[in-house]
Amino acid sequence: MGSALLFDLDDTLMVEEQAAAAAFDAAAQIAVARHEIDTAALAVDARSRARELWYAAPTHEYCMRVCISSWEGLWCRFEGDGPEVRALRDWSPAYRREAWRLALADQEVDDSRLAEELAERFGVERRARHEVFADVTTSLSRLKGSHALGLVTNGAACLQREKLAASGLGDYFEVVVVSADLGVAKPDASVFEHALAQLDVESTDAVMVGDSISKDVDGALAAGLGAIWVNRDGRTAPPDRTNLVEISTLGDLPSALAE
Repeated sequence: MGSALLFDLDDTLMVEEQAAAAAFDAAAQIAVARHEIDTAALAVDARSRARELWYAAPTHEYCMRVCISSWEGLWCRFEGDGPEVRALRDWSPAYRREAWRLALADQEVDDSRLAEELAERFGVERRARHEVFADVTTSLSRLKGSHALGLVTNGAACLQREKLAASGLGDYFEVVVVSADLGVAKPDASVFEHALAQLDVESTDAVMVGDSISKDVDGALAAGLGAIWVNRDGRTAPPDRTNLVEISTLGDLPSALAE
């Protein structure tokens, strides 16, 4: 099944959501030195407040289009010259401070200096958590000998490439496609088509491997590729999706490809 394999990055090859949650928790811990505060609640409130501000921002339509999440906005440097990226770069420092200021206010704490410190600390903590799943390196090493490998990921271009560089996985991939470079995200067919054109592979000879049914699996299938769902967390498949090809670890990928 497929001479080319396209991989998602976040929560397929690298830990994303758990890393973000851990960074919120670690950043919140520094508030204890100054105030009696429930740090677990502060971390939850910061994530919630960030989401509210993100959805209300003038940049939200663009972020939805290329799939940049609110927690990524809390640490992305937004490097680049495009007008949307410049707008995010100008807006994001205030966004980060305000998310933490509002979260502190939810804990009845008024401390703008601490909010700024927490905003900076979150980025430091998140950058300390570039974790690759244990099965990834061995699996990619084996697959690279028999398949052309590409990475197809949604998000801000500079941030996704920063994650990839920190992961040490970059040399495995002949092609790296990031949604923000294209202005559109998975599941749009053009994202997959762009990767396949660079690999010079037909859609019928390619398989997408990712953790999102809607973005990775359904997007790939609609574009004419094969698709394999990486279900690391043991989620229950939708009852109407009996046709899903599902694996829980990349170690099972060769057998799934052989079916």
